[in-house]
Amino acid sequence: MKARIYKPARTAMQQGRRNTQEWVLEYEPELPRRHDPLMGWISSGDTRQQVRLFFDTADAAIAYAEKHGLDYTLREPQQRRVRLQAYADNFRWDRVR
Repeated sequence: MKARIYKPARTAMQQGRRNTQEWVLEYEPELPRRHDPLMGWISSGDTRQQVRLFFDTADAAIAYAEKHGLDYTLREPQQRRVRLQAYADNFRWDRVR
């Protein structure tokens, strides 16, 4: 069984960094999803796709995966570029457009 461990990125609708400080362990799908012709829904027989485990650190997630014998892939987060800017900087005379 495979799992992936990552730190989620913030959504496009979100300004802050809420829900991006924890590490997530998700199981990779073992069965393909299939289309239900009657209702038009997408379904799967693999219920582990619904499980998301949250950890405070990557080491805790890795320890959980190793304890339960999971093959895991660790995806390191990209470093966030911090650019502090005042609102008045939008109207500077030497601003590059």
